Amino acid sequence: MNKSYEVTYSPFRAFTREEWRKLEEHPMFPISDIDLTKLQALNEPLTLSEVEDIYIPMIRLLQIHITHYRNLHNERDQFFVNTSKQIPYIIGIAGSVAAGKSTTARVLQKLLSMTPGHPKVELITTDGFLYSNDELEKRGLLNKKGFPESYDAKKLLSFLASVKSGRDTFEVPVYSHLYYDVIKGRTQAIERPDILIVEGINVLQVSLNKKPKRRVFVSDFFDFSIYVDASEKDLREWYLERFKKLQLTAFRDPDSYFHKYAFYPEKRLLKFANRVWDEINLPNLEQNILPTRFRADLILEKGECHFVRGIRIRKI
Repeated sequence: MNKSYEVTYSPFRAFTREEWRKLEEHPMFPISDIDLTKLQALNEPLTLSEVEDIYIPMIRLLQIHITHYRNLHNERDQFFVNTSKQIPYIIGIAGSVAAGKSTTARVLQKLLSMTPGHPKVELITTDGFLYSNDELEKRGLLNKKGFPESYDAKKLLSFLASVKSGRDTFEVPVYSHLYYDVIKGRTQAIERPDILIVEGINVLQVSLNKKPKRRVFVSDFFDFSIYVDASEKDLREWYLERFKKLQLTAFRDPDSYFHKYAFYPEKRLLKFANRVWDEINLPNLEQNILPTRFRADLILEKGECHFVRGIRIRKI
């Protein structure tokens, strides 16, 4: 066959940054009133142009999906001659450690809450559903924290099932990065959200083994999913840079789990951080996180300095 006639097919449509930002005229959005410093996580730069070029078109796309979701709810009520409460629209955000998921989640939460009707948008991270350090130690999983098996999947699935069942109020366990552990007895209260954003490294994971006992997975409850993607080289660099900044900030707190690293010489600190990356974060990325990338509805492809260089959107 003549290679000039071969066509490469993909379930995704790819856009460069320039193509994406030109999809349609940006609606009047009071972006200049937003304090970007409150949305960006440590070592994850966020600029006005990033919001305008990347996130505003994404918000418009999400509005289309959410509108169709609401319309389908109303049409089903008409079909069944029934009036029922609307169920929250759930957006899942996945990606590696240091990819910038937190910033993406916060920006989407803020911008979606500013759309017409001012929907109530709640955000949770799956960190709260990690087993406690004591439990991880009992299970021999403390050095696999962040791997799928380190989460209380039953509790997380139960929470998501409750959201999609129409319950009004929920309590979500809270994780502390300072203490590097779930805070016993502390919860995040969530009440009747219109939109719920669920952020976590493994939220698109579907099985832990070849014959999984669980037949329901976290991603089954998502109405739209996003994967924040970057090269391993960039991810490692961002992780190391963040570690250095944490040494000068959070690690200095005597209560910090990592306080003993607060005054390490840089060479020793980076040696430790590289070991953590090579022994924990990289295997988790390669074995569990990266393989889920193409399960997402939208992939944000990041380049240098966390800025998005391209976007892939699943065809429908």
